[in-house]
Amino acid sequence: MANWSWTSAAIGAAAATATAAILASKPRDPTFHLISISLTSLKVNLPLLDAELTLTVHVTNPNAAPIHYSATELSINYAGSLLGSAAVQAGSQPPRSCQLLHLPARLSGLQLAHHAARFLADVARREMVLDAAVEIEGAAKVLWWEHRFRVHVESHVTVDPVFLDVIDQENSSAMEVFVT
Repeated sequence: MANWSWTSAAIGAAAATATAAILASKPRDPTFHLISISLTSLKVNLPLLDAELTLTVHVTNPNAAPIHYSATELSINYAGSLLGSAAVQAGSQPPRSCQLLHLPARLSGLQLAHHAARFLADVARREMVLDAAVEIEGAAKVLWWEHRFRVHVESHVTVDPVFLDVIDQENSSAMEVFVT
């Protein structure tokens, strides 16, 4: 008959719990989804107009740790050219949560004028393809350890340039965790 002890059972249970905690806390990429685009204002920039917009983005943190991130800028491209940008303010997000971010954006009328023929064709078809990219850096605190991370997000979005409706989108993100 084998010797059974409470000490061995406690050590085994602690090891199993620690292993489960490590596997459950493996960092997962956050998800981003553009919900809406709204026109805030048009600014005269003779001879053209610049558009100010608000992008509403749904962000999900699937991780077991809260995150804190620094301010950054989202670049918005049209036909391979930088059309504008959106400001991402520094902030934080609780673990396993979703939140809406409202990003102020500005699009350059001059850059759009360089692609006037394509833009007019897109308006006629009521489909305009935009590409966006952003790198977000921050830290996630697990117990007393703080792990720095960087998330690179790319979006391929089709919008209706007349009513600014989001028609379709493909988003991808890749997270890099730095162990220090």
